[in-house]
Amino acid sequence: MAKKIIILASGGGSNAAKIIDYFKNKTVTIDAVLCNRQSAGVYALCKSRNVPCHWMTSHTDDYLLHFAAQTRPDLIVLAGYLKKIPAQLIHQFPNRIVNIHPALLPKFGGKGMYGLYVHKAVKAAGEKESGITIHYVNEHYDEGEVLFQAKVELDSHDSPEEIARKVLALEHQSYGPIIEKVLLHDG
Repeated sequence: MAKKIIILASGGGSNAAKIIDYFKNKTVTIDAVLCNRQSAGVYALCKSRNVPCHWMTSHTDDYLLHFAAQTRPDLIVLAGYLKKIPAQLIHQFPNRIVNIHPALLPKFGGKGMYGLYVHKAVKAAGEKESGITIHYVNEHYDEGEVLFQAKVELDSHDSPEEIARKVLALEHQSYGPIIEKVLLHDG
């Protein structure tokens, strides 16, 4: 029986697109992508892949709770989603909501640590490596159980933008296979 995923996104959607592409010929269906920003680039990426993408309007939490209750996904995947997940949804889907963070948690995580902010902090700290963390979502930003981490070496001359490119390559390479492992472990 096919497993169902919904993806939550807030921005350009490159991770959502990679996930959709990864599961294209597998027994996993992407029921929809939900987005909380009307002007996000993820809509065009979904349209080109024939995956429905819905704007959650200003009542994001209510929409999300209702949609998840109706579709009953096997997994909810955050792919650049910048809003805190409602506690009610976390309780309805325990260990069935995953997130990817562009750093090696527990470093450089928490509220406000997303996108280039993370990579600027990594650069300012003089880190010799960075990477990604895929984790379950709980009630606190970036504190859920870690499922996977991957590292990339940094050069002292790397700009925050170069760090972002290196980390994004890891995200694109790793997220689909880890999602699949979580789904297989669950089934």
